[in-house]
Amino acid sequence: MTKIIDGRKIAKEISESLKIKVEDFINKYKITPKLAVVIAGGDPASLFYVKMISKSCKRTSIDFEKHSLPSKTTEEELLKLIDNLNKNKKVSGIIVQVPLPEHINQERIQEAVNPSKDVDCFNPINMGRLALGKPEFLPCTPYAVYELMKRENIVVEGKHTVIVGRSNIVGRPMALILLQKKQHSNATLTVCHSRTNDLSNFTRQADILIAAVGKPEIIKRDMIKEGAVIIDVGTNEVEGKLVGDV
Repeated sequence: MTKIIDGRKIAKEISESLKIKVEDFINKYKITPKLAVVIAGGDPASLFYVKMISKSCKRTSIDFEKHSLPSKTTEEELLKLIDNLNKNKKVSGIIVQVPLPEHINQERIQEAVNPSKDVDCFNPINMGRLALGKPEFLPCTPYAVYELMKRENIVVEGKHTVIVGRSNIVGRPMALILLQKKQHSNATLTVCHSRTNDLSNFTRQADILIAAVGKPEIIKRDMIKEGAVIIDVGTNEVEGKLVGDV
């Protein structure tokens, strides 16, 4: 029997719990956490994601600050903005929304974000700590998937988990999180990507399938075994609508 995970319900529970913690923090330290989000250009999926971040911050009493830049913004201009945000003591966290315009070196930008404010853990220091199993904190989207499975009591330990996608945004850090020697991790992992031959051969073996490749409906019904847990992280625009990878 198919069971659909109610992500909205779980998100609401997390928001309500986080709001209490944030307000306790504000009352105790007289400091309001602030998240600064930088977006360059008008990628539809990115704009949607930033809108959702703004709503989440509002629900949890976190200040939100958006920096919308034109697609012609230079790399140096973006680096200067990040430097200012790094130095701004009122800014607790920074997200540089990707993809960035093609003329900007994405890795250079991500490395410029102060590791202690690097919400997505793109900075090599944060990614390295995650790889060693010693993260200061976890990157948002993979952590959301982890929390979703944890709250649904989905057994991960020893299960064959197939991740489709190897980006630094979801696939790679997701694999590192599920490999950790801790409760709700200890998965047996396969990571697939654009060069994987016969993708369906791997997806049909999955006890848990996490789709995070960014290709609309790349995972079809006949590629999934009966009883598998499916988490669709994909966010794609097709004919003005947002669709997933499954």
